[in-house]
Amino acid sequence: MKTIIKFSIICLTAISFLTFTGCDKNEESDTTKPVIKLIEPEEDDVLKIGADVHFEAEFEDDKMLASYKVNIHPNFDGHSHAVTKGETETVDFEFEKSWTISGKNTSIHHHEIVIPENATPGHYHLMVYCTDAAGNESYIAVDIELSHEGEEHEHEEDEHND
Repeated sequence: MKTIIKFSIICLTAISFLTFTGCDKNEESDTTKPVIKLIEPEEDDVLKIGADVHFEAEFEDDKMLASYKVNIHPNFDGHSHAVTKGETETVDFEFEKSWTISGKNTSIHHHEIVIPENATPGHYHLMVYCTDAAGNESYIAVDIELSHEGEEHEHEEDEHND
């Protein structure tokens, strides 16, 4: 009988502890994904091989931003092969880099992505991911094309790089 009473006291203590120390019901967890507005490059833009990419985006979150990532990968029917043209070997261009950001709203503008001279011309996916401080992630994807005839972005003197 003493064992049942001890067990009951332990159970009541544990239940009381969990009830009074549980999460504050007024404090909601952050489950809202950040919002991405990709300004450049746009869907179906043709980017010049051998030039840098004008990247511009706005990120917004209801609580706090943490980071964003850019990924560019080939969209060649699911295959990834090096191609030889004359004496110059081309390579499927792949890029991935993450940056730390903070605040609720952040505008980004940079030219850190450079398409190498030997990149294979063709269709690629450009994906932008954004993660907030709570770990919620959203992404946006656009189709781009890499070409030797693509437009090269003109640089302005006083650009803001983040």
